[in-house]
Amino acid sequence: MYHVPVMLQECLDGLNIQPDQTYVDVTFGGGGHSKAILEQLTTGKLISFDQDEDAFENTKALEGDNFIFVDSNFRYLKKYLRLKGFRKVDGILGDLGISSHQIDKFERGFSTRGDFELDMRMNQQAELSAREVVNEYEEQELRRIMRLYGEVKNAGKVAATIVRERHNQSIDTTGQLMKVLSTCAPRGKENKYFAQIFQAIRIVVNDELKALEEMLQQSAEVLSPGGRLVIMSYHSLEDRLVKNFMKTGNFEGEMEKDFYGNIIRPLKPISGKPIVASEEEIGRNRRARSAKLRIAEKL
Repeated sequence: MYHVPVMLQECLDGLNIQPDQTYVDVTFGGGGHSKAILEQLTTGKLISFDQDEDAFENTKALEGDNFIFVDSNFRYLKKYLRLKGFRKVDGILGDLGISSHQIDKFERGFSTRGDFELDMRMNQQAELSAREVVNEYEEQELRRIMRLYGEVKNAGKVAATIVRERHNQSIDTTGQLMKVLSTCAPRGKENKYFAQIFQAIRIVVNDELKALEEMLQQSAEVLSPGGRLVIMSYHSLEDRLVKNFMKTGNFEGEMEKDFYGNIIRPLKPISGKPIVASEEEIGRNRRARSAKLRIAEKL
């Protein structure tokens, strides 16, 4: 297992696991959450999704009659559940974002450490990589990406700098990109700044927010009444989509009510505020410090 599960017990409690029911882990990764779910099942089933080829190696320890692995993006949740013979499930777990394994494999281009090819593809078969985004996207689009997905304050300067520098030489590696943008980074906050830049590019390369929206909508369709949706996010863009969808049934957070004043939504949040990791867990696993866990139940 290459990934230490964040808030493992809180996720399991949120799913309200019954040993004879059916669950989905849409972000298999290192397999930690899936392994813990399987340990609580007897005749129940677990279907786990992951588009990263590296994740497949971790399925070997979990092979069995009640475990099914789907090597696909979770945006195709409903399609693959039906292909596997499932129309309804009793719980769905999602641990969003990038795994520590993907960051630590520097050659994948996710990390700000070292100097490696600009890749950032979670699905290694995908055509679009970070290199194409950096070298081919128009200045206006780069500015929008940096501002919207990285929440970069000087997004205009970043976009202009990239476009100017790539006219002289293509920007092919993570080290080159950071060197090009060194004049844009605030002194003393370079690490956080470049993490925002990389996040923005990564979200575009993997179409992460649109994929999340599609998965959330499909989750509401495939969950049985009383089934649980448990989602853990690591930055505000993801968390906002999850919170709004669980609360209102849409991504804008606009409340709609019926004639009797009841909120029209497919899910009901279990708690108003997100669950966060304990100080003890954060001390053991730094990845937990930014995690927000939200739980909702199918009406």
